[in-house]
Amino acid sequence: MATELRERLTAPVDAASLGVFRAGFGLMMLVGVIRYWSYGWIEQLYIEPDFFFPYWGFEWLQPWPGVGMYVHYALLGVLAFLIMVGLGSRVALLLYFLGFTYVELLDRTAYLNHYYLISILSLLMAFLPVDRAFSLSRRLGWQTGPETTARWSLYAVRLQVGLVYVFAGIAKLRADWLLRGEPLHTWLSARTDIPLVGPYLAEPALAIAASWAGACFDLFIVAFLLWPKTRKLAYLAVIGFHLVTGYLFNIGVFPFVMIFAATILFEPDWPRRFIGGPRDSGEVRHRPVRRLTFAVGASLLAVHFVFQLAFPMRTALYPGNALWTEQGYRFGWRVMLMEKTGEIDMRVVDNRGGRTWMVTPRNHMTRFQYQEMSTQPDMILSYAHHLVEQWRDDGFDDVSVYADAWAVLNGRPRQRLIDPTVDLAKQQDGWAPKAWIVPLEPDDEGEVTDRATTTAQAGAPSATP
Repeated sequence: MATELRERLTAPVDAASLGVFRAGFGLMMLVGVIRYWSYGWIEQLYIEPDFFFPYWGFEWLQPWPGVGMYVHYALLGVLAFLIMVGLGSRVALLLYFLGFTYVELLDRTAYLNHYYLISILSLLMAFLPVDRAFSLSRRLGWQTGPETTARWSLYAVRLQVGLVYVFAGIAKLRADWLLRGEPLHTWLSARTDIPLVGPYLAEPALAIAASWAGACFDLFIVAFLLWPKTRKLAYLAVIGFHLVTGYLFNIGVFPFVMIFAATILFEPDWPRRFIGGPRDSGEVRHRPVRRLTFAVGASLLAVHFVFQLAFPMRTALYPGNALWTEQGYRFGWRVMLMEKTGEIDMRVVDNRGGRTWMVTPRNHMTRFQYQEMSTQPDMILSYAHHLVEQWRDDGFDDVSVYADAWAVLNGRPRQRLIDPTVDLAKQQDGWAPKAWIVPLEPDDEGEVTDRATTTAQAGAPSATP
């Protein structure tokens, strides 16, 4: 059994689809760098702010000083180009993973699901033979031998892409999405200005139907793409689905990333059949895989995918609604599940002198930072600790910080997010449940707040910068 499995996983297949996937990935990353430069996001995210929200455990990371962040993104652009053309791609992918992940760890404000996917894919492909087909390395003679790869390398990328869809579908199996049609109803109601179909977008029934369709799409599209009989129609559905969501909602390049990523689920030689070129099936010429190499590679992949399966499910370990508490929410492929707006003021108390200061966070950070921080408890905690440090620098060694924070989730009535009696200066971030988050109040027979206010504040999911 083990021998048969090893032989199947190490059997050679055409490396064409993996080569095209690498080239498309590099192209998307190059476009991403260009967008950051052209829209001024490098300055907005990493130069303008006076304070950052690094991830827990990575507080030691800081942006490069001066023009350093511009240089950093320029180097990311060079690496993306090398990946795209297939010149030393594995080294370029590893360096890109390090450089891109560093940028993402600097500030939770910029977190997006597809940024996490980019980090994973760049690291995964750094250990795969992605230059064996459609690469400049092969044209230059740096890459020799047949244009084949072991089947396991193709399966690894397929599984990673497939997990995104499946977990996104599972996450939609909740009352907000399936029964209330939220947050789609809120977002679609803000797009009634679209010609022809606009007046219909505010209909609750349409939002519920679209929610069910979105859940079914995520849950089953991988299977339909893998099955040759349904593949063409399924890919047309992928293109249509992502183009429509990209047009209706502000979700950046994510639709295009997924349109291209879905091609890895096709047959390994699909690029050659598409352009009518010769095939290299590897049935005669192939690279033998040593047992030790296979054992080490299989073990590392097993560890990777056990983590990829377990980490998104960690929300089950926390009490309450994950959309509200956001404990375990990130890095779980929970795509487009919530419309959440908030407002917050902070109160700093000098425990020795009895003085009290009111702090309005929106006046001390960028608009984008405030928008994200005001709804995310762990970021509120980080800012509270930042205030402690500021007051300590001014000579106040014993201060308490309290938050007056309110939020609206998926059209519900506005309610308090943080317990105002808890001194956040004494709370620590980490994996433990945060008891100072006020639980989400249960729905009152599906009653929701006035949508006009929520829609005016939101209108679409934010995925930029």
